[in-house]
Amino acid sequence: MYVTWYGAARPGTRTERGSQRETSGGAVHPLDELGLVLAEAAVHSIGAVGGHAGGVYLRSETPGLLRLAVAVGLPAELLRPWWRMHINRPFPVAECYRRSQAIHLADGEEAMQRFPQLMAGLPFSLSSLYAPVTSGDERFGVLATLRPATSGGPVAEVDRRRFSHEGSRLAAALGELHHDGTPVRWDKEPLAVQVPEADARPVRVGTFDWDLGSGALSADVELCAILGVEAAAFPGTIETLTAHVAPEDAYQLHAVAREAGRTGRAVVRRIRMRRDGEPPCLVELTGRPVRSSPGTAARRVTGSVMDLGSGAVFGEAGDRLPQGLFSLDLSCRITDVNRSAAELIGTPRDLLVGRVLWEAVPWLDRAGYGDQYRAALLARAPVRFRADRGQDGGVTVSLFPGRKGVTGTVASAERTDHTTGAIGFPGAASGTFASAADRSSALYRPVALAIALTEAVTARQVSEVVTEELLPAFGGRQLAIYVLRERHLHLAWETGFPAGFLAPFEGVGLDARIPGVETLTSGRPIFFESMDMLASAYPGLAIDASVGARAFLPLIASGRPVGSCILGFDHPRGFAPEERTALTALAGLIAQALERAQRYDSEFALARGLQDALLPHRLPVVAAVETVGRYLPGTQGLDVGGDWYDVIETDRGLALVIGDVQGHGVPAAAIMGQLRSAVRAFALDDREPEEVMSGTNRLLIDLDPAQLATCCYVLLDPDGGTAQAVRAGHPQPLLRRPDGATEVLDLPGGLMLGVASQERYPVSELTLEPGAVLALFTDGLIEEAGADIDAGVERLRTTLGGVGGITIAETADRLIREARQATDRPDDIALLLTARWPGREADRILAGPGRW
Repeated sequence: MYVTWYGAARPGTRTERGSQRETSGGAVHPLDELGLVLAEAAVHSIGAVGGHAGGVYLRSETPGLLRLAVAVGLPAELLRPWWRMHINRPFPVAECYRRSQAIHLADGEEAMQRFPQLMAGLPFSLSSLYAPVTSGDERFGVLATLRPATSGGPVAEVDRRRFSHEGSRLAAALGELHHDGTPVRWDKEPLAVQVPEADARPVRVGTFDWDLGSGALSADVELCAILGVEAAAFPGTIETLTAHVAPEDAYQLHAVAREAGRTGRAVVRRIRMRRDGEPPCLVELTGRPVRSSPGTAARRVTGSVMDLGSGAVFGEAGDRLPQGLFSLDLSCRITDVNRSAAELIGTPRDLLVGRVLWEAVPWLDRAGYGDQYRAALLARAPVRFRADRGQDGGVTVSLFPGRKGVTGTVASAERTDHTTGAIGFPGAASGTFASAADRSSALYRPVALAIALTEAVTARQVSEVVTEELLPAFGGRQLAIYVLRERHLHLAWETGFPAGFLAPFEGVGLDARIPGVETLTSGRPIFFESMDMLASAYPGLAIDASVGARAFLPLIASGRPVGSCILGFDHPRGFAPEERTALTALAGLIAQALERAQRYDSEFALARGLQDALLPHRLPVVAAVETVGRYLPGTQGLDVGGDWYDVIETDRGLALVIGDVQGHGVPAAAIMGQLRSAVRAFALDDREPEEVMSGTNRLLIDLDPAQLATCCYVLLDPDGGTAQAVRAGHPQPLLRRPDGATEVLDLPGGLMLGVASQERYPVSELTLEPGAVLALFTDGLIEEAGADIDAGVERLRTTLGGVGGITIAETADRLIREARQATDRPDDIALLLTARWPGREADRILAGPGRW
């Protein structure tokens, strides 16, 4: 069913700043209005610069994370990999938001030069424009649009200005919403919006009154307009109307009158009408009988003529075609499908129309096919690919995109055999249809694999990347990666194989006669196009009963064996020469990534062991004072950091220490250990706090003039609660008072350690009352990507002040647990909490705010 809306201003349009927004149906929900504002802006911006798709990214509740709020002109599902965009990622949306600067990419070549990772996922030659949506100090998000590539030069200056203007308009609208208290954030799935048709004709309805006896016909203005004649010049006869009807439909006029008179009911017919200089249009004619009195014959017929505007799409004409034909809108919803297509798809027509293609047809909902849809809709170029219907065999699907939608064909095809290429490579199987968009779509997953492997750090990350990128690229279902250790192969990763199937091959030596070993020892890949071929080559090998194909790839890096990789397929299939070449090359990249990951794992284990050995395993137990330390590694790169904490019993009191060596890895951990030892030695030598810090500073400069570190040292008298503190570029501590009131201390400090050998470090006095807690921490606890560090400090202060009825150990766990929720933590976290208690150990519970 098609619905056409007429109207000017939308309900709830703002009349002035701060006015109450109302509609005939009541108040508009803030999120509803936000979505409407975003959708209107995205649609308008696309039209302003001649785009065909676009959207808006908006900030979310997660700091540093943008979410796609509106997707216009494309199915939102096809953009799922880009629904979430961290502002530190190397993508134009993130850079536009981060720098608050517009980005204009004229074509695929410019995009590849500036943002290669973007082109790994969207390898299509098109132009894209990005405008920051910023109002004052508020950065709301990014407006984006896609349009045909600008050949031979950059994006025109007039389009740059127009698009920036659209971004400013959206920013102003969002600024008003923000000013009125509407949260301008997005944490839901994106809204999918169609680009309205600029040339769509409105549905027009004209009325008539026909005197059957005299043939007189009165027509209103709308009917005259449908006929293409002036109302004043309309002769007022049935012959005039008949002259505008297609000859083969002329009889329908009188048939409507006769049937209406005979049955006494309204009669509807679809007829074609002609207008001077225009092609025939389809209209709907309705006639109703008018009787002078009950039981008498009708002498008049009144009715209406409805101009359907766009008219039908296929109708019965499509059903006459032997090949399957279907039509999609730009959201990939099926708008029409002929009888042959419905039969090939195996689903009744009424269950297809109105549904998204891959939701209506489950066997078209596969990762590899998503690349084909993206290629057609983004590059606006024809695409053909083979699709597997399981037991019903294969079909060839062709997509022909246009400005308003996609026309598709589906035809029966032989199941992929040993002579054809991979399903994932469009055009390879048929050899007759392979556009530039097809080739780009086919190649982008291997390119994405290569790029993603450069970012994988651990062996597990390498294996996950191969699973996510390599299997969909070649239509595989099973994957196993073996690594070589001490001349034996050990399973490092597997997915898709039956439970226990790979167990007999664990730990096999290099003298075993199995394909996983022989591919490594020979250095050549081995391909089996069916399981029968594999069983014939290795008759003694235990093989699962399922049909399929296997590819065994050697993992060799710089001439050194690393392991082997096994790809499994559900059905027998051939491996085209270009596929074998691509898989062999990709196996080399996987081997290099695994070798790098193994070196990293060794270094990481060494650094982590060194760090664990240097951090205190237990803290001193002192009467009336309780200390708790926690350490949480970062998530980026998984390198260990140089954060440390310590508690030292001295003759002058209890020394509380926290520090952070800049950098990661073994060097940072080694420097951290030396500084911790130095601080401990100075403290045990009964040095003044300023002397402890100055001596540590000079030692660091002697150890490594290029290294820097921060530190905070507090010397506490456990009995009286007085303390002396010095800071070297370290974050200010927090002090939670007995009543729960928590403040950020303002302690003067000196430069970071390692900067100036003669730097002086001022000493501050403070008091730790009974029931109070002092919190020392490193900057990883308060830093968030894309957020001001003061916001992190305030968040920590609020959390620490809000706890009650728990121990400081439970408090430390809560603070670390909240920090652990952030999946993107570039730095390690060290935390040291110190509390003074007035009574017994059993009473060491933090009171809630105002309850001490």
